[in-house]
Parts: sequence; C-alpha cells; structure tokens
Amino acid sequence: MLPTENRLRRREDFATAVRRGRRAGRPLLVVHLRSSGATDPHAAGESTPPTRAGFVVSKAVGVAVVRNAVKRRLRHLMRDRIAELPPGSLVVVRALPGAGGADHAQLARDLDAALQRLLGGAPHTEGQGRGTR
Repeated sequence: MLPTENRLRRREDFATAVRRGRRAGRPLLVVHLRSSGATDPHAAGESTPPTRAGFVVSKAVGVAVVRNAVKRRLRHLMRDRIAELPPGSLVVVRALPGAGGADHAQLARDLDAALQRLLGGAPHTEGQGRGTR
C-alpha cells in the first residue's frame, strides 16, 4: 500500500500534474509527472514536500472489481518506485482500457518505461526507434 503522505488526493493537485506536467504514454497507461522546482533558497532542506502519486482508472477499463484491482496493482508498483522520483513531485497514472486485462508484470513494464522516459533515463529496447510524444 502507498503511504498516506505519498497519496495525491486533491482535485487541484491532479489538475496541476496533468496540465502543467510532462507526460509519457504507453499501451496500458499514461503517466503525468510534475516535478517541483529544483530548490527553493528560502526552504529548509527537511521541509521539502514528499512525492505524491494519484491514479485515474475510468469505467472504460472495466467493471468496478477490475478497476479496483488495477488501482491496487498500480499503488503497489508506485510504492516501490516513489523514492526514484524528485522530492515534491506530483505523479498521475492514468490507466487505459487495456490495463484491465493486463497482469502485474505488464503494468510494471509500462510504468517503468514511462517513468524512465520522464526522468530522462536510457530508453528501453522495446521502444527504441519509434518516435513518441
């Protein structure tokens, strides 16, 4: 489970991440990342807000049982990856219709590829050669 301090809950925070952040799309999901300003000279080092993540799983993904299972899987996956993101970042993971039939490994692969693209890491071999937005 994702710790409470790392959960994105307010509508305004979701809107900020989606509208002002960068995005990376994969076949099963789209990840929006809004990095906080690098450093604030007036803020103390320990007062940096934690990275927070939220999830959007629409009815297009499936019935309620399927949507809840997808959300649980995504929360579990983000728990292990939240430390890799810049402090104070806002992350919104939007599941696409294919996510309802995907297993844990497929969701993990797409999430890792999207986060790696947003963080500027080396691209995965499966996505090389294709121009994506």
